[in-house]
Formats: sequence, structure tokens, C-alpha cells
Amino acid sequence: MVEKEHMNLAMIGHVDHGKSTLLGRLLTETGVIDPHVIEEYRKKAEAMGKATFEYAWVMDTLKDERERGITIDVAHQRFDTNKYYYTIVDCPGHRDFVKNMITGTSQADAAVLVVDAKDGIMAQTKEHVFLARTLGVSQLIIAINKMDRVNYDQKRYEELKKALLDLLKVVGYKEANITLIPVSAIDGENVSKRSDKLKWFDGPTLLEAMDLMKVPEKPIKLPLRIPVQDVYTITGVGTVPVGRVETGKIKKGDSVIFNPPGMKGEVKTIEMHHEEIPEAIPGDNIGWNVRGISRDDIRRGDVCGHVDTPPTVADEFTAQIVVLQHPSAITVGYTPVFHCHTAQVASTIIEISKKLDPKTGATIEENPDFIKAGDAAIIKVKPTRPLVIERVKEIPHLGRFAVRDMGQTVAAGMVMDIKEK
Repeated sequence: MVEKEHMNLAMIGHVDHGKSTLLGRLLTETGVIDPHVIEEYRKKAEAMGKATFEYAWVMDTLKDERERGITIDVAHQRFDTNKYYYTIVDCPGHRDFVKNMITGTSQADAAVLVVDAKDGIMAQTKEHVFLARTLGVSQLIIAINKMDRVNYDQKRYEELKKALLDLLKVVGYKEANITLIPVSAIDGENVSKRSDKLKWFDGPTLLEAMDLMKVPEKPIKLPLRIPVQDVYTITGVGTVPVGRVETGKIKKGDSVIFNPPGMKGEVKTIEMHHEEIPEAIPGDNIGWNVRGISRDDIRRGDVCGHVDTPPTVADEFTAQIVVLQHPSAITVGYTPVFHCHTAQVASTIIEISKKLDPKTGATIEENPDFIKAGDAAIIKVKPTRPLVIERVKEIPHLGRFAVRDMGQTVAAGMVMDIKEK
């Protein structure tokens, strides 16, 4: 049997617009979650006076009950369409979405944006759209959910569709990469089965729309970049860094360099799933042994590349960020921790060049004194120690970052330019 191609899917949208219910419905109808489980939740939900919440409940209760032996981990839940197998990048909250997306553990290849048919576009809808674009999600399915709340009215769907397309174009989406679908997660209309209540709609169901997505091309032609996740010492082999190939390819005999430390060597062996392989490509999680590199030379956050196209080490960099939350205001001199690929480096904001409109990216103010939650901005950053980072236009996989402070994701961003060390 030929293994289907794999895609990562993020579910995004305003908090009360029905993401969990839609996801629960989708996973149940595709046979991932046993209908008995849903039935059990439905009884519990009814007993508590929370009828119609059963699907959302599946998502929430799984989190609580996983510890008690129910073994569905929705965060990495696989489900199959005819064409692909999808992993849901489960992003219950706004912050999780950003953090998951930026740290690259789960770059989403596509996203389903859920919008309530009655409430329409909310602040978070706009932010999520801007973020999805900033974070490089190029294809979107928009599920206009809760059509039951507007009596499956075609007129309401059309006016919301127009408003959404206008918003998406402003942010930079191409209409060709957007699929809009009216659904009702609660009634199960147009999720995996066609709906009599939506006879006026001739497009795909949500499940069919997922087969219309395109697998992004593997970035094999870009320079090699493998962020180091861990470094092991294996008896008889020596030092073995492990990590995921983000771009390019690596093969036995290659001359490689680890930056920032600048350590060079030759690739002796590459292993994946405990088997030796001759070469590795983007998406492969590997361990690779390099002649002349010892345990003390490299650490998590270093990046391996070829000697002729070494990973870029930033002395300073210019970035576009979106501030997600901060108890006060962010000013010049602020030094939070920047998380980029596997690196975590405290970095100082040395200049706030421009404040931008987060929905359009247009400049609102030059050199503002501060920026706060909800603002987008262009800033200059100086890492407190050398950091490998790339321009998002050149190597997008290493050009995005999250800014963390006080145990939360404060901002998300991408690198526009770099002053190299």
C-alpha cells in the first residue's frame, strides 16, 4: 500500500465560533473517535444541562481524561481523507496557535478558519488571519459555521463570504488559495456529508475541501538547515546530534558546519528510526554523526548547514512582529527570550522603527515610543549571544520566531533583514 502524503492542519478562529465542535464532528464522522464515546459524552452533557456540547466536550474532556486512561491524543490526531492523512495541529487558544506555529514543531500546511455565520468577523478572526499569513500558512479553508443559527440563509452566507474575501485580500491571500464552505457542526451539515439544508451551495463538503489542498513542495533546493534539538554521546559511534531537517538535504560524506560555534566536520553516518540512511530530506527527524565534532562543541539551538552555504549568524536583525499580549507596554531596551527553531536566546529590542496596522501591514506611526498588545511593528533586535536566524524570504523555516516572557508568548514575528556577525 502506498503511504498517503501527510499534511498538517491548524484549526483557527474566534474562541466561541465552534472550532472544537467542528473538529469533534469531523473526527467522529471520519471514524477516528468512536461514536460510543460521543454518545457517552452526550448523556453526560445533557445531564449537566449542556446539550449540544458533546463534540466540543470530546475535545476538552479528552484533555482531562487522558490522564485517566482514555488514549486519544487530539493534539496529534491523525485522520484520513481520500487523498491525504492529516495531523491536526490542535490550537485551542490563540496563544497555542502562535507558539506551535512559530516554533515550527508543527508548521501548518493548511488551516481551517472557523467563523460563526451569525456573529461574523470578530477581532480574533482578523488577528488569526493576519497571523496565519505572517506565519506562512498559504492555503485556507473557511468554514462558515453555525449556519443553523441563520436558518441556512444563502444571503447571509454570501455577504459574509464577500466580507471575508475582502479581509483576506488585504492581508495578502490569493482567492485561488481560499475555499469557503457553509457548515453546521452541531447538525453535522456539510462536514463530511452533503446537506439538504444547503442545496443552494454547490461547492465541496469540509472533508472534500481537504483533498483540494496542495502538499507544499519540500524545500530541498534551499540551503541545508538542521536545527539541533539534542546532542547524544553514543558508545562506539561518538557524538550524535539529533534534529529535523528543515531545508535542503544532507548525505554521507558532506562537509558541514555548525553555527554559531563554527565547528566543521564530515558526515559519517545518518540515522532515522534506528536505521542508517544514505541521505535525509526536509521533514526527516535524524541523528547524524560528524567526524571531528565532540559533545562539548555543539548544543541545542545550533544549526547545521553545508560549509559553502553556512547558517547565518545574526549580530542584529530587523523583524516584523505582532504583539499578542503584554501586561504593560513594550519599549526600547526590553529583553525577553526569542524562540527561533530550537534556539532560545534573550534578545534586546534596540529600536521600534514603525507601528503597523495589524490587519493590513500599513505604517501607522514612525518610531513610536512603545507598542502594546494588538499592535504590529517593525523592530530591530540584538541577541545577547550569537543566534542563527534567516531572512524569512530566503529560508522561511528559520525566519520565524516567538517572543516569550513571564511564562507566556508575548509576540510573534518574522525576520526581514539581518546584520551578520
